[in-house]
Amino acid sequence: MKAKLSPLSRLLLIISAIGLVIVLFVPLWRIDLEAPQYPEGLRLLIHTNDLKGNVDIINGLNHYIGMKTLHKDDFIEFTVLPYIIIGFAVFFALVAFLNRRGWLNLAFALFVIFGIVAMVDFWRWEYDYGHDLSPNAAIVVPGMAYQPPLIGFKQLLNFGAYSIPDIGGFIFIGVGILLLFSVFTEWKKNKSQKLKMNRGKLAALIGLIFILPGCSAKPEPIVAGTDACSFCKMTISDKRFGAEAITKKGKIYKFDDIHCMLAFLKSDEITRVGVGSVYFTDFSAPHSLVNADHSFLLRESSLKGPMNGDIISFSNKDSLLNAAQVFQGTEVKWSDVSK
Repeated sequence: MKAKLSPLSRLLLIISAIGLVIVLFVPLWRIDLEAPQYPEGLRLLIHTNDLKGNVDIINGLNHYIGMKTLHKDDFIEFTVLPYIIIGFAVFFALVAFLNRRGWLNLAFALFVIFGIVAMVDFWRWEYDYGHDLSPNAAIVVPGMAYQPPLIGFKQLLNFGAYSIPDIGGFIFIGVGILLLFSVFTEWKKNKSQKLKMNRGKLAALIGLIFILPGCSAKPEPIVAGTDACSFCKMTISDKRFGAEAITKKGKIYKFDDIHCMLAFLKSDEITRVGVGSVYFTDFSAPHSLVNADHSFLLRESSLKGPMNGDIISFSNKDSLLNAAQVFQGTEVKWSDVSK
């Protein structure tokens, strides 16, 4: 089964999609220039599809040092970038709808790749404009390049240049953080679910190891007047003569006397091989069930159990000897009776 996303992750995807839409209407990046002759500073604002701020003044200054002027038509990025951002916004919303962890991982990977490519392209643009200088410029400083910093501060002649994200850039960073958080929490949740599943399987296996043998070793009390004999189908009326057989798979068969149980064990419905354990009711009070291997059997034709059975069982030898004085019976072994 494919892993589904948590409601929180789906909400963060929707928020990320909305954030990218907002990016289309705010500046992505800014380059601030400070110099004594410009106490208020100059600012270049880079949008997804335009250059704004003090573009004309900056172009005039760049002309003196031989840098190319800045025009939005010179950048193919301004043509494709809005569509890429819209595409990511739609994709994030679609991932929230599809509700699959695999799609979330893909969305995060693609967004990270896009961010890396965008920063590399930005650095390339800055490098070209800072190094491709006209030899006929009014001011030529041998060996001097005017590449602005990718991010942070750099001194360019008497200008201090600051390159930092603007509102749109910080939204981009925030979207990346939200996606990373979602990917991490979904990975952690999936890992936890697998661990719980493995623990559950282990617990079930351990339970089977202990339960199955227990089923074959623990009999179920016979309720006279309610339980029916598994062989003759008659209601068990006197549990003193009762017997019980439990298969190796834990199924319980109850009988109104040992005679019925022997007939059942020799029938086609069940074979002795399939029986895990056999129990007899202790004829003496409180008439508890005792494993056949630990029972003492007394046979006497005059006993007349519910189905004319002539065998009764006791949990100890003393009880059998006392009953033998009353019924004048003979002690027999289960191994001989069951042949």
